[in-house]
Amino acid sequence: MKNIFVLLFLLSFTACQLNTKNEEKHLAVRDSLLFHYKNSLSGDMELSKRKQEIDKAFLLAKKLPTDSLYAQILYRKSSIHFALGQYDSLLFYNKLSLEHSAKTDNYQMLSYQYYLMGYYYSEVRNMTDSAFYNYNLSKNYFLKVQDSSRVGKNLVILGTIQKNKNDYFGSKETLTEALQYLNPEKDMDFIARCYNTLATDHRKLLNYEDAIFYYDKAIKYTSSASNKFAFENNLATAYIDNKEYDKAISLLSTLSTDSLLAKDQKLYARVLDNLAYAKWLLYGNVKEREFTEPLRMRVKNKDSRGLIASYTHLMEYYGTENPEKSKAYYDSVVRLSKKLKIPRAERDVLKYLMNLEPANVKVRDRYVFLQDSLYEQELRVKTQFAKYKYDDKLNQESILRLEKENAERKLEVAQQRNQKLISYGVAGFLTLISGFGIYYFVQRSRRFKQQSKTAKLEATYETEAELSRKLHDDFGGKLNHAMLLLQNGGATDEVLNLMDGLYNQSRNFSRKINDVDTGANYKQVLLGMMGNYCSETKLIITGSTEVDWAKISVLTKKTLYRVLQELMINMQKHSGATLVSISFEQGVKTLKVDYIDNGVGATKEELNVKNGLWNTEKRILAIGGTIIFDSKKGHGFEAHIEISN
Repeated sequence: MKNIFVLLFLLSFTACQLNTKNEEKHLAVRDSLLFHYKNSLSGDMELSKRKQEIDKAFLLAKKLPTDSLYAQILYRKSSIHFALGQYDSLLFYNKLSLEHSAKTDNYQMLSYQYYLMGYYYSEVRNMTDSAFYNYNLSKNYFLKVQDSSRVGKNLVILGTIQKNKNDYFGSKETLTEALQYLNPEKDMDFIARCYNTLATDHRKLLNYEDAIFYYDKAIKYTSSASNKFAFENNLATAYIDNKEYDKAISLLSTLSTDSLLAKDQKLYARVLDNLAYAKWLLYGNVKEREFTEPLRMRVKNKDSRGLIASYTHLMEYYGTENPEKSKAYYDSVVRLSKKLKIPRAERDVLKYLMNLEPANVKVRDRYVFLQDSLYEQELRVKTQFAKYKYDDKLNQESILRLEKENAERKLEVAQQRNQKLISYGVAGFLTLISGFGIYYFVQRSRRFKQQSKTAKLEATYETEAELSRKLHDDFGGKLNHAMLLLQNGGATDEVLNLMDGLYNQSRNFSRKINDVDTGANYKQVLLGMMGNYCSETKLIITGSTEVDWAKISVLTKKTLYRVLQELMINMQKHSGATLVSISFEQGVKTLKVDYIDNGVGATKEELNVKNGLWNTEKRILAIGGTIIFDSKKGHGFEAHIEISN
């Protein structure tokens, strides 16, 4: 027996030693892994050396696949392969990364990985559909991790893709949504990009006033000098479209003399070309070199899209005065638009040519063919993007529904389990005491009856005394305590806290014991109550005289009184308003009441808290009415009430 205990002790000791060695080995591997991973993040290191570091980290991470760093290493490896142009490796490790992150519910890494792939399909492969799909998934996962800023940035990119594919209405919708997520302090450049793209959408939809408005906002938000030049040039083109040539010339002339702009030859050429075009449209006597100089710059810089603009302007410039040159530039636009696969450019010059040669059937037929083709293509794109968004919406709703069903199922199982436990417990308890109960039930029955009578009598007295006790024992005691604190020079904060508590207690008490006069004096009582809360606030009431208060039900009057009282209390305590407006409007079946103040307002989160405002909503809903709160922090507070007569 003694030998057996010795053997067991030796085995236990050996196992402990092995566990200690394994833990030490694990920590050593992780330390080495972390060292190489951090090196791969160094911006001072060459990209090839960073790849060597992440490769070493990955080999070590394969020994620790459950470690939280494994997902980050896979993402880092994917991004380095992308930066090196090793796209086959990118696709391979992208698949590994997505599978691992999905298996471990690592939404953060999924959001980054899908963003990287969206960029790859957009900038490398020029596969718009795949780019849109990946950016959209990235946006959804950023939503899951509540990263509002990156949700907004993804939406800006999605809106830009829609704009580039001529889905201007869809783009407007997406970009407007993006502005709700972007942070005005941290995301100024993205907000500027958003406004610029939104302006371009409006310009393409011929809403020139809106385009000018949003280009102005883009210029105000951007912190980049080059972006500001580009946005100002875009604003000038909107002025040209809106036939405000003098404004366009003034803006472009200022831009053309900026020495910083001259460093960006492509943008500089755009400014010079647009300036010449605006002058020609206004004065009609521009020199040829004002158009040919930006053309020469674009040829030199191989700016193919810019060349289309120059050729188009020169085609219009020569027009009827030199048809041969005009036709030559037209041919250049057509040739280049086919090469770049921009049929819209060819269609636009064909439209201009049709005005010069209305009898040219060939030109007309080609224009009609392109117009129909572009319409079908744009319709297909719009439908496709709309389907992506619709499918995405259905998927999100399905996920939420499944989560809700799972939660309800778990709750139901838990409730059933608890009910069984309670049933078993109660049954056991009853079984235990039933023997004792039967034994002395008869002897104690008479005493129980007497106790019951006494309890009922005491309950009656307690009900009558409850209100008095609350005033005397609770409210009076706290008031006396506050007075003693003041007399003894107690802490001001403690006194204020006591007084605030007493105020809340007295308000709740008052609600319980005070009834509302719903008779002929109801309107005066209601208006008087609201006036009591506005000693330092201007109160404007309209429409109350036109309301036939005699037709309003008693329950509705009481509810309206309590709701408006709660709104006034909320205004007095929290809003800091200097002006309150309340309007009444009685319809055939309903009474509408609008409350507006100019106070500090409230966020959506604050409105959702179960407080007095929450109680007002429950009161209104209880009588079949509706109440809608409309407020933003720093922009006042509104409540719109509608109840039946």
